Amino acid sequence: MKPDNYLAEAIRQFRKLKDLAERAIAQVGDEDLFARLDEESNSLAIIMKHMAGNMRSRWTDFLASDGEKPDRNREREFVTETGDTRDRILERWNGGWHCLFEALAPLTGADLGRTVLIRGEAHSVIEAINRQLIHYAYHVGQIVFLAKHYAASTWQSLSIPRGKSEESNAAMRKRREQAP
Repeated sequence: MKPDNYLAEAIRQFRKLKDLAERAIAQVGDEDLFARLDEESNSLAIIMKHMAGNMRSRWTDFLASDGEKPDRNREREFVTETGDTRDRILERWNGGWHCLFEALAPLTGADLGRTVLIRGEAHSVIEAINRQLIHYAYHVGQIVFLAKHYAASTWQSLSIPRGKSEESNAAMRKRREQAP
């Protein structure tokens, strides 16, 4: 894969993760957004706060400063605070993604071999991007799981619904056959 193609694909995958999480979050009410399965579990809101904090830290001044910013308070990301509302959580969430996309947009294939630091540990740019893709996919999976749990019988599938695989495959075959 050409370096510039890798960057375009990484951005596409990050966008897919953001979209997947947001479509899941949209299916739960405010109460469920802040609910926890048990004392050791994180709520949807906490996972979103953590991801946003991580993104702000990792992607702000990406090529020039350590990805663990000195002003990041990671522990606070795991606490529901008085001012935490759906709107405030979504504002942080969108701010984190904005940092990510703004950091990736100007990169070129030539940047992929450059070195960045995360907690003082050296990573190539491609390693740092892959590290974050994996991290965010892990948390988006948690978001989808929890949202589906809370939405229960009102859940709208984010992919091919159970029992609809053959129908979906047939529709894809038909589209391919009709394509010029």
